[in-house]
Amino acid sequence: MATSMGLLLLLLLLRQLGAGTGADTEAVVCEGTACYTAHSGKLSAAEAQNLCSQNGGNLATVKSEEEAQHVQRVLAQLLRREAALTARMGKFWIGLQREKGKCLDPSLPLKGFSWVGGGEDTPYSNWHKELRNSCISKRCVSLLLDLSQPLLPRRLPKWSEGPCGSPGSPGSNIEGFVCKFSFKGMCRPLALGGPGQVTYTTPFQTTSSSLEAVPFASAANVVCGEGDKDESQSHYFLCKEKAPDVFDWGSSGPLCVSPKYGCNFNNGGCHQDCFEGGDGSFLCGCRPGFRLLDDLVTCTSRNPCSSSPCRGGATCILGPHGKNYTCRCPQGYQLDSSQLDCVDVDECQDSPCAQECVNTPGSFRCECWVGYEPGGPGEGACQDVDECALGRSPCAQGCTNTEGSFHCSCEEGYVLAGEEGTQCQDVDECVGPGGPLCDSLCFNTQGSFRCGCLPGWVLAPNGVSCTMGPVSLGPASGPPDEEYKGERGGSTVPPAATASPTRGPEGTPKSTPTTRRPSLSSDAPITSVPLEMLAPSGSPGLWREPSIHHTTAASGPQEPAGEDSFVATQNDDGTDGQKLLLFYILGTVVAILLLLALALGLLVYRKRRAKREEKKEKPQNAADSYSWVPERAESRAMENQYSPTPGTDC
Repeated sequence: MATSMGLLLLLLLLRQLGAGTGADTEAVVCEGTACYTAHSGKLSAAEAQNLCSQNGGNLATVKSEEEAQHVQRVLAQLLRREAALTARMGKFWIGLQREKGKCLDPSLPLKGFSWVGGGEDTPYSNWHKELRNSCISKRCVSLLLDLSQPLLPRRLPKWSEGPCGSPGSPGSNIEGFVCKFSFKGMCRPLALGGPGQVTYTTPFQTTSSSLEAVPFASAANVVCGEGDKDESQSHYFLCKEKAPDVFDWGSSGPLCVSPKYGCNFNNGGCHQDCFEGGDGSFLCGCRPGFRLLDDLVTCTSRNPCSSSPCRGGATCILGPHGKNYTCRCPQGYQLDSSQLDCVDVDECQDSPCAQECVNTPGSFRCECWVGYEPGGPGEGACQDVDECALGRSPCAQGCTNTEGSFHCSCEEGYVLAGEEGTQCQDVDECVGPGGPLCDSLCFNTQGSFRCGCLPGWVLAPNGVSCTMGPVSLGPASGPPDEEYKGERGGSTVPPAATASPTRGPEGTPKSTPTTRRPSLSSDAPITSVPLEMLAPSGSPGLWREPSIHHTTAASGPQEPAGEDSFVATQNDDGTDGQKLLLFYILGTVVAILLLLALALGLLVYRKRRAKREEKKEKPQNAADSYSWVPERAESRAMENQYSPTPGTDC
């Protein structure tokens, strides 16, 4: 073990040969179990993270106000060296980012952002302004500094979010970045009892001579003397872990002690008290309540908790006999790997909630899915929300509650409509895809339809077809269209074309087709039906409609009780429908007589023409102009075949 540690020390020291004893080459601050380095350079967030990870770190976290002060200190070191920074406002990347597709969450301190090194949410935040609610691109956070003003402890850098930049285009006002490196523990800086120079080389390739804490595995190059190379002495040390959570250089006594100075130079390198001997030597001592450690320089409290070794919200608990201690975290937190600090416990990993679990710093909360609500005070279970409850239903007609949701339904004669499917729209049965449901006239109503017939026809018992009604030839009066008025808001089928008698130019009656249509409201659509579907059904003065053909619920306008049909009747003096029917009958009779007369005339004409042609074909002789006289013509003329007594007329 000693051989391997010696080789490690040798390698580290050889690596640092030629480093000299100059000033710091990097801006670095080490506190607790972490070191922070600040770098200048116009890089994108991805390029900055790559440089940090090459040395074993990440872009810095700022999880507490204490950590924000450490980052501010290292930035102050950088700004003191960087005279080239002329911009008034500058930005430095830290490790807080939000991936593409992850949206802003205003209820959380980090607003949906997360740390590159791990950790979804922490209680501390210091946003510069309200964040932009965007999910379409990756967003990164930087520290916003006024480079023309000194950094003050009470004015910590604000957080600014924006695009993460790309190679060659880092983003607006980007001046550099801050890295963070975590370690198991730290060694105290080496104390010099005389003139000399200490140069520390850290595992993340940073050199410094003014660290307040030196990370584990760092090398120290100590050169004693006042600059004369002949009198200078060099010492090399390595920060090692001597015991669990105990880190030391392995040296004892002050370094570079000189009888010339005694306790007058740097207090002899002692942590508290320095006691000189008579021969120019000196010893280190501790005040009451403290004890000297094995390095014979450092003092520690006899009460281990007096130096507040536990960080964050952890509480220091003394061990047996007060020789050691342990750190204890509050409820909802647990010790981290160093056993000195506390980290949040993700209680949602154990699924404590019935439905949705949201982790919060030090605790958690349960939430219900959409369509559910908390069961009651003190209950973690969620119960279904009855969306169909009285006064709560979003549906226009029927509402059926389901587990976590609901669905709407409509009564017969209606269909679902609206963007969310909660409204009901009337179905026009008269223009359905299967054609009209009535043989003659069809009237759409709210949720159903009615059938009707033309004048002179009555509705059959089936409520669909029409039959010829009894004919009444009484005098007609009043406009024929009156019987169609009063029916509104539906599709209708007009009556078929009928013939009305008129006079031709020679006085002979002839038939001219005319069309009678019911007078409906102007907004009622009309659907035509083939003429052969109009069945005769009733007296010329009667027009009936069936009762509602399909049973519907009480949604939409309802008809008065007892009204089974729509009836349009004529008055006692007759209506125009009776006149029309009389004209139809007379016209039909005249047309038939006219056709018979024409047929008879044509037949006589053809017979006469045939006889003339027959005479022309026979040869003529002298006897053609004579005729034979019948025998006994006189006696035949005297006889009457209808007389009861032959030979008499009566």
